[in-house]
Amino acid sequence: MQSNPFDTKLFKRILRYAKPYKKKLYGVVAFSILLSVFAALRPYLLKQTVDLYIKPEDKLGLLVYASIMGLVLLMEVISQFYFVYWANWLGQDVIKDIRIKLFKHMLTFRMKYYDMAPVGQLVTRSVSDIEQIARIFSQGLFMIISDLMKMVVVLGFMFYMNWRLTWIVVLAMPILVYVTRIFQKKMQVAFEEVRTQVANMNTFVQERVTGMKIVQLFNREEIEFQKFKEINQKHNNAWIKTILYNSIFFPIADIISSFTLGAVVIYGGFQIIDGDKFTTFGDLFSYTMFIGMLFNPLRQIADKFNEMQMGMIAANRVFDILDSENDVQNGGNIVAKHFKGDILFDGVHFGYIDNEPVIKGIDLKVNAGETIAIVGATGAGKSTIINLLNRFYEINSGNIFIDQQNIQSFTLDSLRNQIAVVLQDVFLFADTIFNNITLNNNNITREEVVLAAKKIGVHDFIMSLPNDYDFDVKERGVMLSSGQRQLIAFLRAYVSNPSILVLDEATSSIDTYSEELIQNATKAITQGRTSIVIAHRLATVINADKIIVMEKGEIVEQGTHQELINKPEGFYKKLYDAQFAIET
Repeated sequence: MQSNPFDTKLFKRILRYAKPYKKKLYGVVAFSILLSVFAALRPYLLKQTVDLYIKPEDKLGLLVYASIMGLVLLMEVISQFYFVYWANWLGQDVIKDIRIKLFKHMLTFRMKYYDMAPVGQLVTRSVSDIEQIARIFSQGLFMIISDLMKMVVVLGFMFYMNWRLTWIVVLAMPILVYVTRIFQKKMQVAFEEVRTQVANMNTFVQERVTGMKIVQLFNREEIEFQKFKEINQKHNNAWIKTILYNSIFFPIADIISSFTLGAVVIYGGFQIIDGDKFTTFGDLFSYTMFIGMLFNPLRQIADKFNEMQMGMIAANRVFDILDSENDVQNGGNIVAKHFKGDILFDGVHFGYIDNEPVIKGIDLKVNAGETIAIVGATGAGKSTIINLLNRFYEINSGNIFIDQQNIQSFTLDSLRNQIAVVLQDVFLFADTIFNNITLNNNNITREEVVLAAKKIGVHDFIMSLPNDYDFDVKERGVMLSSGQRQLIAFLRAYVSNPSILVLDEATSSIDTYSEELIQNATKAITQGRTSIVIAHRLATVINADKIIVMEKGEIVEQGTHQELINKPEGFYKKLYDAQFAIET
């Protein structure tokens, strides 16, 4: 949606974030007023100096007025410093609060939102767009207010000094205002295109850098390079359009200003020659300064409007995310302190996309303390079961209960605190092993982590690394093998002391030795806990209390391994025989 730089509602919304910083706001306005007064005083004092002291050759008076002009200049510099400093400070305070609110809001989104929103685009909104909002205060709003105040004060001095010369200037101003307005409209469209292309480039680069291994593995370097060149060219073209408009506008503005100054000098000069006592040499000297002080802010206001436009466009994009209430996960009000572990899926239907069901009327009961396994072909809906249990996605119909309580009645924090999940695709942050295990939970001590690591046989592997538990695994854990990352993820789940444990293909990408470690740890951690194991390798689920077989979003079989293997034409039997034949 194209944003309007004069959208009053949007503008008021931005200003509301400045309310906690009223002192800075009032300070900026006060120094803006002082700045305009001191700036307009200088040409007036120059007129007085020329007419009263230079022309009559009064050296003492000249020194006095020169000192006064120096003092005024000093006060103008001080006012300029505090005006700029506080305006930028206020802008940074505002975006600090918006950034905090935005990130906190993004943490509440359902997974569906992140499935649809490109990561690079979200990064652009959270970083560069928010930085652009600060320029509304530092380079836009207050600069415009300051320039307008300066123009009003300057016009006041000019009319007081010589209203005839002033009218020449005033008559030229509408022309510059008209040109400025055309320029501002063109730049609004151009800057919208710039922000769009910046977001597209960020998205492309983010994805390719993250997936660089795939790009190189499949020899896609040249293809991706050509795609980047196309996107980069569009980004370049968008900026060139803004440069073109600037290149046209500013010379035109300078020409208008120069013609106005020429008209004033010619008219004023003839008035002095003709003996007009109302026009003096001091007027001509001062008006050369006044015209610059009047036309330059008017010309620069267009530039400041550009900053306002970019800030408003950026704010509109950020507020679009903040207003995405439909994507927010609504938690209940019951705090789950501990689960016995009874789980019931009652007629659950779900689809990631409307009218494309993935789960079709699932009825599933898991008793407290049981270890159940969910097996099936890829796309059968196994992992979706876990996503729904954790409320990463909301079901379309039906109900899910834990301990006879609908999961929607629990607060999200407490629900997820009681369910530990180990995923197949392990994500590790660019941090130490210890922090990746505890996720900076201060309630988990180092001693508890070490004890847990020893219990599942991971301690020796960690101690073999440089700095052991303080070893930095770098981004996404690239310093560790896939098996080692999986072990860290398992330990992360273990130390959280969950009521319900979920292993989602947790042993599919690790070696036999690591699998043995996890199998041994699983026996320990599942004692007294409800456990759900999603597995592709059926050998890992033979000892489960119950095996659930899924096919195309439905439960087609369930029972123990022995019960299912004895069904000659059963789904599980076919899966098991096919996998056994491949492995042998």
